[in-house]
Amino acid sequence: YSYILIYLSINCYEYWFIKIIIIFSQNPKNYLHINNFNDKIICMKNTTNVPFYEQRNQKSIVKVREILKTLPDFCYDFFVGVENTTSTLTRLNYAYDLRLFFHFLMTETNLYQGRELLSLEAKDLEKIKATHIERFLSYLTHYEEKEKNFSNGERGKARKLSTLKSFFKYYFKKELISSNVVALVDMPKIHQKPIIRLETDEVARMLDIAEEGVMMSAREKAFHNITKTRDVAILTLMLGTGIRVSECVGLNIKDVDFETNGIRITRKGGNQEIVYFSDEVKEALFNYMDERLQNEHAKNDPALFLSIQNNRIGVRAVELLVKKYATKTTPLKKITPHKLRTTYGTALYRETQDIYIVADVLGHKDVNTTKKHYAAVSDDLRRKASTAVVLRDKTLEQ
Repeated sequence: YSYILIYLSINCYEYWFIKIIIIFSQNPKNYLHINNFNDKIICMKNTTNVPFYEQRNQKSIVKVREILKTLPDFCYDFFVGVENTTSTLTRLNYAYDLRLFFHFLMTETNLYQGRELLSLEAKDLEKIKATHIERFLSYLTHYEEKEKNFSNGERGKARKLSTLKSFFKYYFKKELISSNVVALVDMPKIHQKPIIRLETDEVARMLDIAEEGVMMSAREKAFHNITKTRDVAILTLMLGTGIRVSECVGLNIKDVDFETNGIRITRKGGNQEIVYFSDEVKEALFNYMDERLQNEHAKNDPALFLSIQNNRIGVRAVELLVKKYATKTTPLKKITPHKLRTTYGTALYRETQDIYIVADVLGHKDVNTTKKHYAAVSDDLRRKASTAVVLRDKTLEQ
């Protein structure tokens, strides 16, 4: 790693100055060069040229390590053991789930009474029974942490139980515990939710609202005048390609090719793919690109989509952006960026009736995932199938 020292100080005129010194760097061209100063020291690294996917992974790794410091030392072995078979985001979720699990054990049971959490060893897992796991799942229904209320439905419980299954399985395989009690606990039954998506007229209305700024307060219109072109480009791109919100915010300027109508995206697993878009998407992107390239405040930032602060836009900002326009379009539907992806996938399936094409375009590794998410469309096909087979040709009888 290459580090920069930032020295902050106040001069006699009471103005803040920031001056930077390069300590060492493998690639000095990536760093700003400013002079010396004194007082407070902060370590930082310029990450402008680090791909978004790598930045996100690095942040996740740091968070995992921070959480591991609050867990028993033997937990570190589990994370090392699964490193080559899981993504950084999966391991981060493991860390969150295990932190909650151990909090439950220490505060809601008498298993380790009089013990400090950090003193626990792998052999102490032997005390945990299947009933403790079931009590933990019941606890997840509603609990308080740091004066905040939390609740988990069947999907949240299933994910946390999946974490515990992986956790106990690892130590059982390593022969550090004599039995895997979590294997005795059944996964919660997952009820299929109805697929929520935008209809064709709702898609058109959402884009019209984004373009024209109707149904907005004076304050909203003030911001809309600044972000209109960007918002239309983001909505059109997501509705026209079905890319994930993380893939959208991770786009760089150089990832867009108007010659082939394609964008280069990084999928969840880190693989890069080319996704093609229509002329309608091209027009929206081209209009925004013209505006983006004229932004002098972010000329050294490779990110395609920027926030108002001229930094790479974040996932949460896009979620709020979609929510803003969706509530004005269809107040009764809870539309998220993923629902825009569902809208595209459903429309594509209706047009092609080929689930394999939909799976490939959406980047699903398993076609069964695609079938599960777009099963509702089969109702239309069932209706067509009901009249497809003719038992007696009435025309011949006549």
